Amino acid sequence: MRLYFCPMKKQYGLLLSTLSFLFIGCSNSDPDSPDPAQSTIPVSTPSIVSTLPHDTSSFTEGLEFYDSTLLESGGNYKRSKLFQFEPKTGKVLKELKLDDKYFGEGITVLNDTLYQLTYKEGVALLYDVKTFRKIKELPFKGEGWGLTNDGKSIIASNGASSLFYYEPGTLNLIKVVNVTENGTAVPNVNELEYVDGYVYANQWQYNYIVKIDPSSGNVVAKYDLTEINDRIKRLDPNAEYLNGIAYNPSTKKFYVTGKNWPQMFEVQF
Repeated sequence: MRLYFCPMKKQYGLLLSTLSFLFIGCSNSDPDSPDPAQSTIPVSTPSIVSTLPHDTSSFTEGLEFYDSTLLESGGNYKRSKLFQFEPKTGKVLKELKLDDKYFGEGITVLNDTLYQLTYKEGVALLYDVKTFRKIKELPFKGEGWGLTNDGKSIIASNGASSLFYYEPGTLNLIKVVNVTENGTAVPNVNELEYVDGYVYANQWQYNYIVKIDPSSGNVVAKYDLTEINDRIKRLDPNAEYLNGIAYNPSTKKFYVTGKNWPQMFEVQF
């Protein structure tokens, strides 16, 4: 029997960091994961454009560029929050603490409505993005992890190997796209960002961001952020996993960060 701990993430991050050394289910040596030596997928290291401040109290679950600012969803029970801040200074412009029963997850903005998933609570929270006024709650089946949109559909992940497409406003399921690399299912698909026809995804507990062709589910490129992750670990050994990806269409640069990271990075893929 294979022991696999990946879906039981989040508030037990520090404990699972220890367990990941004891069990191979979530490690980069996972026998079911594609072998990098045999991969035909191009792998590159993003260049750092600038280093920016980041709120170390935020257990980052979602990151979204909006109106020259960044929106972030921070998770963990009793500490989940939604906030808007200036990228260069980290100055918080608005902040909303979630009810203690919610574990905040991925976010996205479509038609001035901000969608926020919850981890295991079975609901998605919808807000007016300009005021953070809650509009309504919608039922959401399964675990909520990452979130983005393609201008027409809301796209979510649940920590497995699929992208789920939902109808905006109702979150009725439209379709499921399985994510594969060289024919093998890609594990731990987490935080999402839709850019120019592709979905970029963090892999939870990995130092990679994968670029997915949503028409097929195939990974077409990978970005290795090990150097950035190692830099953060030198600054703060207690910093958690890489998670958080946002795109600025004006500069064509990405923002990346992680859970409780002291820094965020503007990068060029």
